[in-house]
Amino acid sequence: MHSLFLAAALLAGCLLAVQASVNLQLNKAVGTPYGASTLQLSVATAVLALLAVTVGAIGALHLPPGFPFWHLLGGLASPLYITSGILLFPRLGALAAAGLFVTGQMFASLGLDLFGLLGVAPKPLSAGIALGALAVLAGITVVIRGQSLIRTPAQTPAQTPAQTPTQTPAPARAASGTLGGGVSGHGGSTGVGAPAATAGTAPRPGGLGRSGWVLLGVVAGAVLPVQGAVNALLRREIHQPVATAVISFVVATITIAVVLAALLALGRTPRPRLGGLRTMPWWGWLGGGCAAVYVTATFTLIPAIGAAATVALTVTGQQLASAVIDHHGLLRLPRRPLTAARLAGLALLIAGSVLVQLA
Repeated sequence: MHSLFLAAALLAGCLLAVQASVNLQLNKAVGTPYGASTLQLSVATAVLALLAVTVGAIGALHLPPGFPFWHLLGGLASPLYITSGILLFPRLGALAAAGLFVTGQMFASLGLDLFGLLGVAPKPLSAGIALGALAVLAGITVVIRGQSLIRTPAQTPAQTPAQTPTQTPAPARAASGTLGGGVSGHGGSTGVGAPAATAGTAPRPGGLGRSGWVLLGVVAGAVLPVQGAVNALLRREIHQPVATAVISFVVATITIAVVLAALLALGRTPRPRLGGLRTMPWWGWLGGGCAAVYVTATFTLIPAIGAAATVALTVTGQQLASAVIDHHGLLRLPRRPLTAARLAGLALLIAGSVLVQLA
């Protein structure tokens, strides 16, 4: 049974990489990452609510008297993480983007542990933790530097617009210069000031610039451990893990819906094109299910195998799945071969993450 729990944790990490990849199809269909995030979080909330009804946890969806309001804020991390994945995966590749997320997760976890923040028991800095942190930094540096050496189809000088099989639709091209335009690995606009990608190409890391996208990836990863710590405080009040997940996703869905409405009112993102959902691959809807399964799995596995083993295995699964997606160009993402340097960076990321969590 213990080995099954370990395998489940590894699979849950793989789902994080799959979630970010399939969400690109949802984004391509609706034409704006904020609309895609709203739909994905709505699906995840519905799945978790159905699960709560099935296991009889729906009655726990209430807030006790004197409940600290800020315990609800863990849900704010989900919109940032999901939207960042939609923006970063086609620009930096699955492996590089997931590596940035892991880097942010690790250093935020270290901060929570070393300083005893948000109810986390303080832990001293050990040699194993320091070595693991250095390994992760070295690994993500190698991956990002190796990424710049890979020539994707969009970076081939000989390619001209006339040579591409299909062109980006006019509405998407018009939106590509606005904040929050659609992002797609194949044929959608890249948004946030980046040039539009043609079919079969990867968007250039424009708009924010490479350093800006790197910073976004680290921050998006860093909010996940903070979310976990805040949700742990929420669970102490609710006493039911599934109900806790439902509340967290309700907050996340409301947050991204408000952001979408504000950007629409300011004219900073295109209006979602729901008609495009009819032509989206069926697996484009799987992001919400992946998110719901991941949240439920982590709540279930941490008491069974411990937080350190759960985090180490989910991070490993996330990195391995991202590497496979990148290397084979799965889920309609641009193919980015695993060079020796990128494999070395991947090994450092995994080794450092496991060392930090188990030290």
